[in-house]
Amino acid sequence: MNDLNFTFSDLISGYVTQYDEATKMVGIETSDGRTYEGKLTGNTYAKQTQNLGEGWPDRSGDLKRLLVPGQMIFAYGTFFPENKVKFEINYIIFAGDSKDEYRYADEKGWWVNQIDQIAASYCKWQFNAPEQPIDYTNYRTLINLTGGKTDSDFLQETDTISRMVYGMACAYMLTGKDLYLDAAEKGTEYLRDKMKFTDTDTGLIYWYHGQKVSAGGEEQKLLVSEFGDDYDCIPAYEQIYALAGPVQTYRLTGDPRILADAEKTVDLFDECFKDNEKGGYYSHVHAVTLSAHEESLGRNKAKKNWNSVGDHAPAYLINLWLATGEERYKKMLEDTFDTITTHFPDYDASPFVQEKFFDDWSKDQTWGWQQNRAVVGHNLKIAWNLMRFYAEMDKDVYLDVAKKIAGLMPKVGYDNQRFGWYDVVERVLGEDEKFHRYAWHDRKAWWQQEQGILAYLILQGHMPDSDEYKKYADESAAFYNAFFLDNNDGGVYFNVLASGVPYLVGTERFKGSHSMSAYHSTELCFLSTVYIDLMIKKRPLDLHFKPMPNGFKDRVLRVEPDILPKGSLKISKCEIDGKEYTNFDAEGLTVKLPETDQRVHVKVTVSPK
Repeated sequence: MNDLNFTFSDLISGYVTQYDEATKMVGIETSDGRTYEGKLTGNTYAKQTQNLGEGWPDRSGDLKRLLVPGQMIFAYGTFFPENKVKFEINYIIFAGDSKDEYRYADEKGWWVNQIDQIAASYCKWQFNAPEQPIDYTNYRTLINLTGGKTDSDFLQETDTISRMVYGMACAYMLTGKDLYLDAAEKGTEYLRDKMKFTDTDTGLIYWYHGQKVSAGGEEQKLLVSEFGDDYDCIPAYEQIYALAGPVQTYRLTGDPRILADAEKTVDLFDECFKDNEKGGYYSHVHAVTLSAHEESLGRNKAKKNWNSVGDHAPAYLINLWLATGEERYKKMLEDTFDTITTHFPDYDASPFVQEKFFDDWSKDQTWGWQQNRAVVGHNLKIAWNLMRFYAEMDKDVYLDVAKKIAGLMPKVGYDNQRFGWYDVVERVLGEDEKFHRYAWHDRKAWWQQEQGILAYLILQGHMPDSDEYKKYADESAAFYNAFFLDNNDGGVYFNVLASGVPYLVGTERFKGSHSMSAYHSTELCFLSTVYIDLMIKKRPLDLHFKPMPNGFKDRVLRVEPDILPKGSLKISKCEIDGKEYTNFDAEGLTVKLPETDQRVHVKVTVSPK
């Protein structure tokens, strides 16, 4: 039964142990120490990891030089179960041009170039910019594989616009290209104009799910979600992500209208979603009463989950605190992470955190698709964000939980055969099971790779002597850059098969959907740049801002790109409109902006101490 007596193709990722040029045999050791032997054929070809916008970096003629012990490779080939199981290699992708080189880390500007390419693609797809002016009436939630859109009736979702705006703001901060600032500001203005609802009685602000636009241009506002998990409710995460793009834009511009919107939306969270008795935030509220306890909410009545509690931090709250320094947002961050570390670990029952809860924080393991299942990326996201706030408030529990997750996930959520992080798995092993079962498939989603890369990069930055954190940062980033970048049509793929082959079926073939916009891919580029340059490689980083006159309080521009260890950075140089400017606090990472009635371009060089 179940004999391996058929051929199949697959990927082996790992490190070269030996290469015999005479026999063309390559030894490969996987991430977890298993060994394979592969044979090069007359048709085997090889390439270097290829960034977006680059030509084909052929390495077929360099195999003797590159196949040295310790070199990371991705070897895709075919297994032949003959007198012994043979593996014949079809192609090889190299992570770097030497055994100790990883292009994503060693080439300064790798991620900056990538975010530039991604942002340019979305501007082209959505607006045909820069050939035509950016106009968000042309925005579509759905974009196909090659960037095409429909001209018939369509939906504009608030969150996908906001996520794209976030990506444009990040791209401007790293490149200084005005096209991306224009896209960020116009998108923010479109959200304020079309998607914002202000309660005139309370002053609270909340955001429409989106609007449907007919072929004739008629707009129909959608207050409640039309997404299946949240149908006919106002979900917390939609309100959370409505702020992602505008708040990141606020960091660049200081537009006081954005800050006012953010403050009133946070008021909404505190007054309508927050559980002041038992802690945390409810996942859904009723559209009319704004209560989490209405019977009509059905399975979402009085529930709490990862998205409603934890997503505040990465989506907008960290950036809002970095931009303002306001104690209110720091306290909200502390409360968020205290809630996570108190209620989410469940290590007596599972190596994964618990993600869904009833009102009293008892475990909800019967909800919808989640049941008793784990989203691998949510575990990694918790570790990443705990380490961000740990740099500001070094509570032992934050570090302990982050390290616990980082130690467990490679054993239960990682592909040690091919590299990369899985999607949704069963939280508990069944009888006689060694592997946590995949809920539906063993595919790998782009956003979950982001969480893994950022988690291990920031852990590596905080604890540079740990080889394990570097190992999984290198493997995760190498896998992502080898297989997720669409070098033909631009942007990144939604999903790849376990073997790295793009999965292009249904909505997962899209570059824009309810789940995907220019967010996770650009966030990865932005924060990878920050962590690698400022924490790991100790390289200076240029950041760009374009504040409005008297926009920021007291004309103080805060330029720390993310929450990094206290005292680890300084401003080493500042320019305004291309001229040297010296009115800044190097240690405090702030620039005192000049009194002017014109917007100025501020370029700040932040350097590790």
